[in-house]
This record gives sequence, structure tokens and C-alpha cells, in this order.
Amino acid sequence: MMPSKFLITNARVYPVDGGSSPAPALAVRNGQIVAVGSSSDASAAVPGAARIDAGGRTIVPGFIDAHAHLQELGLALRRADLTGVSSPTAAVERLRAFVAEHKRSPDVWVRGHGWDQTEWTPSRFPSRDILDAAFPERPVWLTRTDVHAAWANTAALEATVGLDRLHKMSPPDGGHIHRDDSGAPTGVLIDAAMALVEDHIPAPSEAERGRALSAALSHTAQRGVTGLHDAGVGLSTLRRAQDFIEEDRFPLRLYAMIDGRGEAFEHFCEQGPLHHPSGRLDVESVKFFADGALGSRGAALRADYADAPGTRGFLLHEDDVFRENVRAAHECGFQVNTHAIGDRANRQVLDAYEAVSRRSPHPLRRPRIEHAQIVSPEDRPRFGRLGVIASVQPAFAPSDQDWAPARLGADRTEDAYAWRSLSDTGATLAFGSDAPVEPLDPIRTFHAAVTRQDASGAPSGGWHPSERLARSTALHAHTQGAAYAAFQEDDAGSLSVGSRADFVVLSQDLMTVPADRLLDTKVVATYLGGLPVHAQPDWPDTR
Repeated sequence: MMPSKFLITNARVYPVDGGSSPAPALAVRNGQIVAVGSSSDASAAVPGAARIDAGGRTIVPGFIDAHAHLQELGLALRRADLTGVSSPTAAVERLRAFVAEHKRSPDVWVRGHGWDQTEWTPSRFPSRDILDAAFPERPVWLTRTDVHAAWANTAALEATVGLDRLHKMSPPDGGHIHRDDSGAPTGVLIDAAMALVEDHIPAPSEAERGRALSAALSHTAQRGVTGLHDAGVGLSTLRRAQDFIEEDRFPLRLYAMIDGRGEAFEHFCEQGPLHHPSGRLDVESVKFFADGALGSRGAALRADYADAPGTRGFLLHEDDVFRENVRAAHECGFQVNTHAIGDRANRQVLDAYEAVSRRSPHPLRRPRIEHAQIVSPEDRPRFGRLGVIASVQPAFAPSDQDWAPARLGADRTEDAYAWRSLSDTGATLAFGSDAPVEPLDPIRTFHAAVTRQDASGAPSGGWHPSERLARSTALHAHTQGAAYAAFQEDDAGSLSVGSRADFVVLSQDLMTVPADRLLDTKVVATYLGGLPVHAQPDWPDTR
């Protein structure tokens, strides 16, 4: 344990509390910031306290990931990582290596995540045939990078829905079954169709889920994340988090969104919000879905996909059904957060938020749109006017830049990933990663927001460079903006006097280092409530 009071000097401390200049020192007492300023000011605030020399390193508030999936991240960390594979053949090679390394019973499903057919040549969805050749008897289930599509082998289909039955059935509402020229299922299922298999996959054991959660928590601490908004959880996940908190194994502040209307919704509607006395778990919001993802053509567009005439994606709810969901959540006192990718979905959500607000004696509680990826220019000002928070994932822009124009065409690409334009309307930005869809890495998120480039620096000058954000705006969105999106701005997201001592020590100054060196930034130490939850060996240990 750290002493109850300490100070850090010889640093560059960015308070993110309204434009303050960096300060050389901060002081902590009993888990709270008690001074940010000169070394003498910090020392006077905690006389006789232990002193840490930061060696000129930079300190910022702990990063808050405003949209991620903690349990799924942990499970993904323990599954085959297919991120960046260049072809179906490369995916199978990586699966073979994973199976050889993780010697598990032959009846255990092979699970993987992260493939993206838009990175392959030719860019098309894969088939179960190549999986069948490598794994003829063992079920294989591989989720796409956006988790809105999956690729299964024949054994997986036979073990669940049944290949013949799948061949004959119509796709479920809000889903799609990919077929070959003869009409046979290829093994790729989109959105709601994924449940035909996924609902029957043997669930991870409680022990496996616990190991996965531990892996995810270690991962977040190492990357400087002190707060995370979990975008869709059930009661079992919440109970597991509470168990970890009681056992002092939860180095994170979790803001949990209930996963739609169901058991958890009814429970918290009746019991009221949960604010754990540890300050590490809050439940007062619900997450809905309006559509699917752009990469799998499930995002609901107002006009046809440029590369699939006659296809516009699909809304997951009729307007009146979705509006009723918003109304019910609002009447229960929940904050409403809705996944919306396409411009048609974003409009549906904005319309519902506005309609429910007009009919209610109380305004919606800081409503959010998760992703806000493609927003028509005429709808952007509604974010600021209606007070809708844009919970966005900047890393999507460099990840999608090579294929999104094909989906949208040149005109609508201008309306996509336009987060500076949203910010200019007065909307609050809250940054997240959507991990495990994208890596949970605030430095990568920051780099994407301010450069609009990938890790190699492409394209030169950035993709749609007019949408680049100022570094101060990007840092605010990943700290104070995200805290505001969870009603926590008085306690988190800044290094103001009286706020929690959640902060990150960085190897270099994000605000001044040349853009082409931003990704070289390392997390030296992560503090939660004044306690180190991660530290590199060269960081002073005063315990």
C-alpha cells in the first residue's frame, strides 16, 4: 500500500480542469488530490509526506474508456487473436498455432476474434470450407472484428442450428445468412443470425470467466485506464464484478450499462441505481441497439450501400418500438445509451430522444449515442441542441479508411467519422475503444483523434484532415468528457483539488511530442485512488 499521503515533483501535470497549464507537482492525501502546482505548494499540502521524483515525466488524469466490453475483452485475450490476418488461409494458420499452444480437450470449441475481410485480397467474406479442411470435427466459431458477424465451420453449424435447417430457413429479423451461388450457407452469419449458433455454444465456466476478468483488469491497468464504461452487461457480470471488488481484485472504476430490456433492466428499474461504496461500480444506464455494423453491411443507411445496390442495412426495431424502449428506460430513471452506426439509425435515435423528451416532465439524463459513426449534416446540430453525448471511437477512422469509402461512396464518406464536426455543434465527446473490437489503448485512440492516421502514418496529412481534433480536445474527451458521460465529472476525469487521485504517468508529453512519435508513449505507472495498480520497474516504489 502507498502511504496515506505523498507528492510527486519534477513532473508535467495536466489537470484537464478547464485549460490549466501543466504544473510541476501534485500532492495526494487519503486517495484524493489535495494540491496541483509548484513543488512548494504540493509539499506544503502534505508536510512530511513521501516524495517521488518523476524525472520530468508527464502526468494526466486516468484515462476513461467510455465504450468497451470488459468481460468480452478478457475472453478475447484468452482466445485466438485473428487481428491483422491477411487472408482466410492466414487465419487458419494462426488457429492451428493457437490450438497447438493451448492443449485443450478436442471437444472444446475453437474460438477466435478479430478477422476482417476488408483487409483481404480479394475483399470478400470467407467460407466454412477452409475451416472444415483444417478442423473437420471440432467446432470453430470466429467473430469478426466488429463482433457483428461470425464465421463458423460445418461442425459448429451441425452442433447447433443444423446445416440442413439453416439451408432452408429465412434469416431472422435484423440478421443475414450468407449463402453461396447454390443457396448453401457459407458459414458467415450477420448480427441477429449469429444467435442461431451463439446461443448454443457451451458457455465458459465461472472459473474461466473469472480468469478472463482478471486478464482484462491487468490489461486495463497496464494501459493507463482507470475507468471503463461497460457497454452492455447482465446481472451475472455485475455480480462477478462485485465479488472481485469485495476481494480487492478490481483495480478499475466500472460504469455499467444494462444490456437492453430484460432481467437486469427490471431489477434496477425496481431497486434503483447501484453505486458501490468502494466507488468502483455504478449502474444507472441502459444500452440499446439501433442497427448493426458498417463492415458487415448491417448499419442502417438512408440510401443504398455504394458497393451493394438494393441493400441499406437494417434497423433492429421499428420506430415506435424503439421509442417505447427509450420511454420505459427514462421512466425508470436510467440514462439511455444507444448503439447507432448508420445515418438512418442515428436519425431514428435522435428522433426518439427528442420525442420522449417533449412528452416527459423531466429531460432525458445525458442521453448518449454510442459510435455516432455516420451522421447526416442536418442531424449533427441536434446533438448539441438535444444535449446528446457523442460516445465515439477514434481508432475506427484509421482502421476503416481503406474500405469505408467503398461502402458509402465519396459523398457520404464526408458524413462519416466526423467527430470534430459533432464537437463543433456543442456536443460533448467521450472517447472509447469498443474493445475487443479495437485494442484497448488510449494512446492509440489519442493518436487517431489528432492525426486521423494509422500506425504507419498513412495517409499523409490524415484521412479527412479537417476532422482532426486538437490535442486538448482529445485529452478532454478521454478523461473529463468520458467522466461527464457517466455523471462523474466532480470526482474523476481531472486532477482538480478534491478529485480522486486516479492518474497516469507517461513516458513523454502527449501534448507536445511530434505527432509521428505519439505512439512511442509508454504508460509508466497507473494510480487508482492514490494506489499504484501498475508500475514499470524503473518507477520509484515507496510502499
